[in-house]
Amino acid sequence: MSYTDEYKQKLRTAEQVAALVKSGDAIKYGYFNGKPQMLDKALAARHEELKDILIIAATMVPPIPEVIKHKDSFIYHDWHWSKLTRMMRNMFDNVIYGPVMYHICEHFVRSGEAGNFRDPFPWTWQQVGPMDENGFFNFGPSCSEALSCIELAQRVAVEVVPSMPRCLGGNHEAVHISQVDFIVEAPESQRIFAVPEIPAPTETDTLIAKNVIPYIKDGCCIQLGIGGLPNAIALCLRDTDVKDLGIHTELFVDAFIDLIASGQANGSRKQINRFKAVYTFAIGTQRMYDFMNDNPSLATFNVEYTNDPRVIAANDNFISINQALQVDMKCQVSAESMGVNHISGNGGMADYTLGAQWSKNGKSFICLPSTRIDKNGNLQSRIVGAFQRGTVTTVTRHMVDYIVTEYGCKKMRGQNDWQIAENLIELAHPQFRESLIQEANELKIWTRTAKKG
Repeated sequence: MSYTDEYKQKLRTAEQVAALVKSGDAIKYGYFNGKPQMLDKALAARHEELKDILIIAATMVPPIPEVIKHKDSFIYHDWHWSKLTRMMRNMFDNVIYGPVMYHICEHFVRSGEAGNFRDPFPWTWQQVGPMDENGFFNFGPSCSEALSCIELAQRVAVEVVPSMPRCLGGNHEAVHISQVDFIVEAPESQRIFAVPEIPAPTETDTLIAKNVIPYIKDGCCIQLGIGGLPNAIALCLRDTDVKDLGIHTELFVDAFIDLIASGQANGSRKQINRFKAVYTFAIGTQRMYDFMNDNPSLATFNVEYTNDPRVIAANDNFISINQALQVDMKCQVSAESMGVNHISGNGGMADYTLGAQWSKNGKSFICLPSTRIDKNGNLQSRIVGAFQRGTVTTVTRHMVDYIVTEYGCKKMRGQNDWQIAENLIELAHPQFRESLIQEANELKIWTRTAKKG
């Protein structure tokens, strides 16, 4: 049978596929822009007939999943919350978070843990690009764990999006038609989510970036996390003579485009995957997706590879740059929540914090603005004596290398408690330094020789 004939044989409407779902099933949606749209709508339309359906997804992007609106039928499990996830949680209490070290999420699937031990896993639904002449559907910018989930699911449905960028591997970047049970075709008008524009870096972002830039030398291999800082880092690097940078990252972002296009990041000094910018997923502007399409300078891999600390460490001079919400006086880092309010997730932060430090001459930087504005309009320090009740520690103090704010960059690894406290107080906003000294006293951090104030 030709691939064309097989395609026709497996072609279904979204409603026909959704009709096969039974109460109690677990359905793994593609992460990020792999989230199906037509299948989701067709499933939500059956909410009166279904109960106890577990949807497993990560990092919600528009459009809003229709199933969320029917809490009596569906539970929406999100491994890494986005701004949209937070908004939906405020409206619907069937949205829940699951902590994960991203590099082992494929193991979660294999073991049955990710489906609440529903073994075998009933369904995987994934947005993909059009089938090529060899019978493969490309995952676009959402490689991640997709193929592992497809291999282990009882039934697999792909939703074909005509405009999906074709992202070259790497590994695990596509699924063959022989591994697919049902094919749903999306209309030409259906698009993956694209950020309208990347906002200019704030003054604080730029100051933080300038505090990191001196540590990035010729030939370093860099990873950038999510948020406004990557753009600031890229803009600052553009104004330097640093050359031959490598890229090995979890998330590919717009900030990398000009570094690659200009030749400043060419990957020539990497120890593995030379001349390739390696990543596992991407969320950005349409400009970025156009850049990624059929681009041989990029290589997407499954997350079990990109985020394995041992793979990260295989590139010398690795520089990991991630953002946090708060740091306490013991140098515990929270990037997930503030009090009981859940905000984001761990994702690959722990993976890259560790992997960078295993790298020969590697360094890990955890960055944050020194302050925030609370809901009452008051200035609050992000460097605190102790976390408030409910705040999650994302990176333990034993794993922290450098902490960076707009007031400087300080080495934390290898320091004792009072040295860490002194460093953090120097990184804090001047308005809060005296109160932090008092808190350090109350926490009995200071020694007789180190005591200040």
